[in-house]
Amino acid sequence: MNGLRMTQYGRGGGCACKIPPGELETLLSGLTDAAAGSPSDSPSPLPAPSAPGAPLAPLTPRLLVGPEHGDDAAVVRVGPSLAVISTADFFTPVVDDPCTWGRIAATNALSDVYAMGGTPVMAINLLAWPRETLPLEIAREVLRGGLDAARAAGCPVAGGHSVEAAEPLYGMAVTGTADPERLITVDRAEPGTPLTLTKPLGVGVLNTLHKKTGEVFPEAIEVMTTLNRDASAAALAAGIRAGTDVTGFGLLGHAHRMARASGVTVAIDTARVPVIEAARRAAAAGHISGGSRRNLAWVAPHADVGAADEETTLLLADAQTSGGLLLAGELSGHPVIGEVLPYEGSTVLLR
Repeated sequence: MNGLRMTQYGRGGGCACKIPPGELETLLSGLTDAAAGSPSDSPSPLPAPSAPGAPLAPLTPRLLVGPEHGDDAAVVRVGPSLAVISTADFFTPVVDDPCTWGRIAATNALSDVYAMGGTPVMAINLLAWPRETLPLEIAREVLRGGLDAARAAGCPVAGGHSVEAAEPLYGMAVTGTADPERLITVDRAEPGTPLTLTKPLGVGVLNTLHKKTGEVFPEAIEVMTTLNRDASAAALAAGIRAGTDVTGFGLLGHAHRMARASGVTVAIDTARVPVIEAARRAAAAGHISGGSRRNLAWVAPHADVGAADEETTLLLADAQTSGGLLLAGELSGHPVIGEVLPYEGSTVLLR
């Protein structure tokens, strides 16, 4: 690498480079290409063309999960006991080491399938590369890291797509399978259910500091390269049906989306939320990404933050990369951070 710093070649970093959630929802409004409906084994006829600006007509009633609530992936039923999960995720460098970036990006893409209660069965690479600025040998290291993560998941990587671009981007499109009767979705959280979080927060703060200084934080890398496979399997075994993974919109953003879709209030006990200790120090020193501040601004009108101070709320809104699962249910070995309540006028309540 000869001192080359990958994070200096991207304006953002990891999931913090996502389009802000409020802007994304405005962008996608009215562009629903299909609507979830009752399963069918017969294809639907092609719909008539839509008028400009009008919502698009449904393509098939077999789509079980679409863009309605902001779930982690799309799901279509292909048989009585088989559903196919499809997702894609990519981002700019989040760490300087190219192989580690590849592992993180692939782990993050695979997480979308695990968050739905599925099993990844195939992945393809998505790569954008400034070939006149960065040697292709470095791109090879990125792909090697992605392959390592996919192999750990037991998921073959079957090719991909690459383009030349102004800044490096890497991720994967992942296909998975699931039992359509055991899907985990954001709209099934029920009052009286505990909330579980399977990974600590704070990687966004530490990635911001890493980009500024080059300091490496092994705890953050460990979080970002840990597959959500085991947590997903445990959630299915426990009968959990509501959840999501915590990524670029932060814990508050993803909790808000789950509460809104389920028509409930999510109460979070701030003292029980696990946070990487180095991230607490970094946040206190002001190393907060712009993405995290935008997350908080988006959720704030729908949240009751109580007596929580700004530093605490910003950590809860911290834009995570390859974060853990937020589940409406109790999972052995992972902290319960709150509970689901009947709707109380706000989607998120901090205690």
